[in-house]
Amino acid sequence: MKKLIPFFLLVLILPMILGANIAEESTVEPPMIVVEEGMTQPVFSKEEAIVERVFIETEVDSDGDGENDRIRADVIRPKETEEGLKVPVIYEISPYRAGLNPIDFHNVDVELTPINPNPIGGKPYAADLPGYYDDYFLPRGYAVILAESIGSGMSNGCPTSGDMQEVLATRAVIDWLNGRASAFDADGEEITADWSTGKVGMTGVSYNGTLPNGVATTGVEGLETIVPIGAISSWYDYYRSNGAVVAPGGYQGEDADSLARAVLTRNNPEVCLDLMNQIEEEQDRITGDYNEFWNERNYLNGVENIKASVFVVHGLNDWNVKTKQFTQWWEELEKHDVPRKLWIHQHGHSSPYSFRNEEWLITLNKWFDYWLYDIENGIMDEPMVDKQKEDRSWVTENAWPHEDVRDTALYLTSGSTESGNLSHRPVSDTNTSYQVIDDSSIRAQTLVQNPLEDMENRQAYVTPELTNAYRISGTPVVSVKASIDRPVANLTALLVDYGPDESSRIITRGWMDPQNLQSDSQSVAITPDKPYTFTWNMQPTDYDVAEGHRIGLVLISSDYEYTIRPQPGTTISIYPEQSYLSLPLVGDITEEPTSIKQIKDLINYYEDEGSITDPTAVRQLQTHLTAVELFEEKGETNKASKHLAGFKLLLNYHSDHMTKEVFDILQHDVDILIDKNY
Repeated sequence: MKKLIPFFLLVLILPMILGANIAEESTVEPPMIVVEEGMTQPVFSKEEAIVERVFIETEVDSDGDGENDRIRADVIRPKETEEGLKVPVIYEISPYRAGLNPIDFHNVDVELTPINPNPIGGKPYAADLPGYYDDYFLPRGYAVILAESIGSGMSNGCPTSGDMQEVLATRAVIDWLNGRASAFDADGEEITADWSTGKVGMTGVSYNGTLPNGVATTGVEGLETIVPIGAISSWYDYYRSNGAVVAPGGYQGEDADSLARAVLTRNNPEVCLDLMNQIEEEQDRITGDYNEFWNERNYLNGVENIKASVFVVHGLNDWNVKTKQFTQWWEELEKHDVPRKLWIHQHGHSSPYSFRNEEWLITLNKWFDYWLYDIENGIMDEPMVDKQKEDRSWVTENAWPHEDVRDTALYLTSGSTESGNLSHRPVSDTNTSYQVIDDSSIRAQTLVQNPLEDMENRQAYVTPELTNAYRISGTPVVSVKASIDRPVANLTALLVDYGPDESSRIITRGWMDPQNLQSDSQSVAITPDKPYTFTWNMQPTDYDVAEGHRIGLVLISSDYEYTIRPQPGTTISIYPEQSYLSLPLVGDITEEPTSIKQIKDLINYYEDEGSITDPTAVRQLQTHLTAVELFEEKGETNKASKHLAGFKLLLNYHSDHMTKEVFDILQHDVDILIDKNY
């Protein structure tokens, strides 16, 4: 038989019971992340995670249907976010999740188009990264969002190959996480992100890493950091180079329009046909010029707006998204004092997840923890740069390019063999030219072999065997005086490492349309057989050339793997004595001068090429050196020494009339002669 509790006792006891329960509940703490050694730890269950699909409304209408585009996003977050835990987000967006359409490459076996002399009035097909974002980061207290960019998969709109519409659509996810945009489920019910702290980190490889660059330049609130891996900073430099139409490595004939068509995997894609045709026209494969189409896809223009930190990762052997992409991005980040970190490696178009897995995950963990959870773990006190060397070992440095790098001019000279030489000292100009006959069917790797042999399709110039090892760190530049027997051609420069065993390795290369003599933005007609000076940059590199090897420069016309491939026969006449290669070198490769005459020859050369601009300065410097020669002939070394010291004062006096490089070289040479002879 149950005993009944009198009502008056219930009145007294119940408030105490309820109060006790309330007090007990108030002491229960909400779930928290766990931090050890400066890193979040895996304490949340992926198996119990909440997974939801949302369609986020953007501010763009790229398909012109009168409604804002929506992008599909899959969200995975710890179940504890339903119990009060708020978490930051790691976000990757991709145009590749629904696969690719067959790619319609442009025909590159066509003739180049000359500019009218009298005018009137890329894609990096890397698969999505392995699914380690949610595997690794969700247990550590992060939500992960994987989205499809406009025009692909279940997102509507049209792909636009990186323009502002694509960037703003990508940004909508961050706006939603911060309450500035709306999202809906498949039934049209609005979904909010009240579990989010609002802090977001974006990452991805290739196209997936390119869109974070673009979004960062909008300065959107909530984007705290980006980790672009093998990413584009300027789409022009992905499909063009110094005015030349140039393919991404491995995708000859691709362009912005073929990429857009490849990722156009939405339902009823025909609504985007007009836009695809517009992209094809505006990209301008005819001239290759930089225009408004490319300017809108140049994220370098917006670096000053970046509020997020940037962790750049790139392969030194990535010929898909070439090294200029990360170099110019890195330089602009430095100019604007953006918090940053850099990993450069010896692999191609890939992520460190596949070759430096443990160190990569630890570094990425610390990076996201610092920027998204405000955990002080020392990541920003580490050296700024991790660089992988050719032997696959890693070193850390405080800057890139290397802090001790110096641009060093190596001059082209005709040699005693069929090849020419690369020398620190220019020789007297003989005004002799040597011919290159274009044959686009021959690959570059064939053309760089056996540099001492005569080959009509190239001109090769090599240094003597190096007595020390040297590091090339930065962007090589080539300046070539040449004439072309037709109104248009390709110009290609190949920088080569020649081993003592006759091996050859192309270190880097660069291309130019000679019609872009003055700028990338405007082609001008050139006169056949008239000499011009063409100057163009090669792709940046970081490469160690071993002792006993030789550095080579090979000049060709068309590059089978990258440029348009016209019919053979164009002849380019190169004037080596009026041409040079500028290498960003760590280490002094210069030859010591042996006579005053060599310094006088240098001054004449620099005056001819315009590096010394004042004729009076040249006359005074030469007169001073002539006096030194006379004293030397008489054996009056004391007077010769005093005049050389006076020459240094005169050189300093005229320093404003010459480039810094010329001033440094002349001063260096005079110091050598003084130390050697006096």
